[in-house]
Amino acid sequence: MTTHTTAHTARPVPAEVCQELRTADDAGRPMTVVQDAEGGSPLRCCLRHSTPGELIALVSYAPLHRWAAETGADPGAYDEQGPVFVHADACPGPAGDSLPFTDERRVLRRYSAGGRILGGRLVAGPDAFASALTEAFADPEVAVVHVRAVEYGCFLYEVRRGR
Repeated sequence: MTTHTTAHTARPVPAEVCQELRTADDAGRPMTVVQDAEGGSPLRCCLRHSTPGELIALVSYAPLHRWAAETGADPGAYDEQGPVFVHADACPGPAGDSLPFTDERRVLRRYSAGGRILGGRLVAGPDAFASALTEAFADPEVAVVHVRAVEYGCFLYEVRRGR
């Protein structure tokens, strides 16, 4: 996994939220545990790829909905849920402060403090992440940025203004 350190902090799915998702995910389904035979699944609890043999779960997660509940935003139709991988049991979280999952093309989706989408940008390669995030937060309307996979649109992590 290639990582790139910037002034911006990648925020994993918080440990307490992961614990909730292990009981019932954001779609109300119970967790199903699988042993990841090949490894390589992007874990949103610790922001690294799984290793062969790890016990993981694919759960439904609504990142904008949970952020809006914290901030009082109303994302309206932009509120969505999608699949994320987490460890089947609690984990210690990220090992550092680098931006993970930068070795593939990603979409940086920007949101306002009200929860409305403000646009997005395709980013290719580790060297492009820092400048793309700096550019995103140069817009005073941007409160949070979601980093998403291009192929499936899956949420990987968020970066918040000032943190």
